Amino acid sequence: MLGHNPRALAVLSLAAEKAGWASPLPARHGRGISVQFAYGSYTSQVAEVEVAADGSVKVKRIVCALDCGMYVNPDTIEAQIQGGTLFGLTAALHGSITFKDGRVEQSNFDNYLPMRIDEVPVVETHLIKNAEAPGGVGEAPTAIVSAAVTNAIFAATGKRVRSLPIDTNSLKSSS
Repeated sequence: MLGHNPRALAVLSLAAEKAGWASPLPARHGRGISVQFAYGSYTSQVAEVEVAADGSVKVKRIVCALDCGMYVNPDTIEAQIQGGTLFGLTAALHGSITFKDGRVEQSNFDNYLPMRIDEVPVVETHLIKNAEAPGGVGEAPTAIVSAAVTNAIFAATGKRVRSLPIDTNSLKSSS
């Protein structure tokens, strides 16, 4: 389906290859993939997750392939990919906004739950070098990571996640 778009196909293929897409995983582990064109860049991510019997989700690894056109500093791009991925992952796992008596309960960072260091997965970044016009970097992984993670959850459990943040109660094992 991406034959008409070689840059999108290239990031998708690179992410799958680097993630070992074809290699088997244990039970209740899964890989999910996503691809997008946004912010002037082509991005693909593969998420590898483990879903425990109690429904808890552990994101073990994120592999990102990026074609942002011509770039100068790959270390800065890697840092942007890591930060954007973790920001999006925080929203997917914890980003609930709750209301009480008609008011939002989360008022500032003292009652907003970001990812903790023990939750943070390995984030690998692979860049495609070319001479295309430069595109955006930091926002791209924020927008794509939830799709890769929810596809991985489906691969691990057979259950589709249709809303965020991820409801771990719906992922509990029925055995």
